[in-house]
Amino acid sequence: MHKRGIKQWVVPGAVMAATLVKYCEKIPPMYGDYEAQRHWMELTVHLPIQQWYTYDLQYWGLDYPPLTAYVSWFCGIIANWIQPSWVALDKSRGIESPGSKVFMRSTVVFFDMLVYIPALLMFARTWQGSRSRRTQELALLTLLLQPALLLIDFGHFQYNSVMLGFTLLAINFFATGQDLIGAFFFVLSLGFKQMALYYAPAIGSYLLAKCLYLGPSAGSRLFLRLALVTSLTFILLFLPFLPPFASLTSILDPITRIFPFARGLFEDKVANFWCATNVAFKWKNWASRGSLVKLSTGFTAVGFLPAVVVLLNAGWKLQAASPSKGGKDREGEKKGEKEHVPFLPLLPYALLTSSMSFFLFSFQVHEKTILLPLLPITLLLSGAPVDSAVYSWGALVNNVAVFSMWPLLKRDGLGVQYIATLLLWNRLIGYNPIRVPPKSFIQFLSMAVYAAAAGLHLLELMITPPTRYPDLFAVLNVLISTPVFVLVWLWSIKCGMEVGWALGGLGPAASAKSTTTSAERRLSEEKGAGEAVGSFRQMGGRAVSLGFGQSQARKRAPLQSVRSKTSSSSVTTGEGEVI
Repeated sequence: MHKRGIKQWVVPGAVMAATLVKYCEKIPPMYGDYEAQRHWMELTVHLPIQQWYTYDLQYWGLDYPPLTAYVSWFCGIIANWIQPSWVALDKSRGIESPGSKVFMRSTVVFFDMLVYIPALLMFARTWQGSRSRRTQELALLTLLLQPALLLIDFGHFQYNSVMLGFTLLAINFFATGQDLIGAFFFVLSLGFKQMALYYAPAIGSYLLAKCLYLGPSAGSRLFLRLALVTSLTFILLFLPFLPPFASLTSILDPITRIFPFARGLFEDKVANFWCATNVAFKWKNWASRGSLVKLSTGFTAVGFLPAVVVLLNAGWKLQAASPSKGGKDREGEKKGEKEHVPFLPLLPYALLTSSMSFFLFSFQVHEKTILLPLLPITLLLSGAPVDSAVYSWGALVNNVAVFSMWPLLKRDGLGVQYIATLLLWNRLIGYNPIRVPPKSFIQFLSMAVYAAAAGLHLLELMITPPTRYPDLFAVLNVLISTPVFVLVWLWSIKCGMEVGWALGGLGPAASAKSTTTSAERRLSEEKGAGEAVGSFRQMGGRAVSLGFGQSQARKRAPLQSVRSKTSSSSVTTGEGEVI
């Protein structure tokens, strides 16, 4: 399109193509998540709010936070207006008429276009601001056609893109320095699906680190504002379950449904630590449910602790090293609250570490929750060069994530879609896993994992599992996928520590005179007088900038001062790559 002079149609064409792919996904069989979402529309449109979380819980009782319930109520009103039989109370259970299928599919596409696609567009404009337009469009396509999300939301049927979209909007606003708006959107993500808690340690640590970075005066002011916005947003979401609209005990109804500790450590075969190790060590026979809850909580906390420590260290050390955080210039402090911070590059890695830790170690994990770690690593992948480690890890994890969900997709009859979306996405990003001989650990690992996955698929076609081990292939899938996810979790910790070290956030605080990093000095030497410096560099050597930060800086100061302001967040890895 760029060569034909119609580049203005690239983004609209990409969005329309992605929408067409989503509509082409097959509606899943009855009595799965499709029926659950339809049943919630039926409940919310006919029952008073106080009964939403208590009515006939044995049949797909509502177990998501209130924002999902409000969305179901809205969709239920529309469905009841179009065709009342689609959401007739108790009488519509299991309905799958052609009209209801089209309506349900349209609701997912509608909310995807309302929340997720605008978040992706904002990400491309904000985090990829200094890149070429073609590169921004390729990043957008990489995210729009992510195979795992397509298969789960538009094949298996869920609304995960809404939760992910709210989280992405949050980190977009954090990147532009609008932390209060970002906090508001993250609470909406939590209010839509409780799985967004996977990101909470990283988001909370980043905001707390910024408060530390701003110093006692501005930092305390930002902390109080964040607390106020977060509290008010939660109160607004749960308002119908609080006095004077309901008794105080009514709040327990949604909370007990949102956190299902009574279900056990795991149900289906999930590619996480508990299910993989359960092959040799039967956890349920060794410990009670209460002990397993505590054990999984401890493992999860240890898993995301490195990201928390690195972020808080960066905020504290960089604040101590900054000459402008002395608390005397109140006007400067107010401006500082609205700007991005030097440790912003840590946020995507912290999100990956935190969400992968929850997926691997937390209680009652489902296959579909791998979508949460996939968001930050795909964001990183979208701006990485083909020969970088970020690109290789990002492609591998996306492909293995889809493979790990194969037992679920197979039950839903999505075999063709499974192959088609994987081939389409890998062709789109130009990924070629077969390089002989492999020149790095990640290439060797990728070839071994893909060979094992292909071998398992061939076994499934040729061999029927023995009666004694009906879940044999599902367990083998877990044993192939879990080591990859563990390695990615460790890799994200390693990258976070490297970026934190390069930013000066680890070790003793530097003096104000020594805050300029080697990357800043190199950039100042390499950049010409007429070229603006990007304010955020991803791991992998490709420049990524905060377009907002640059445009605002250009309005306030000459180009030379823009360079001095924005270069503070550029760092290098131990290998000399610019982040």
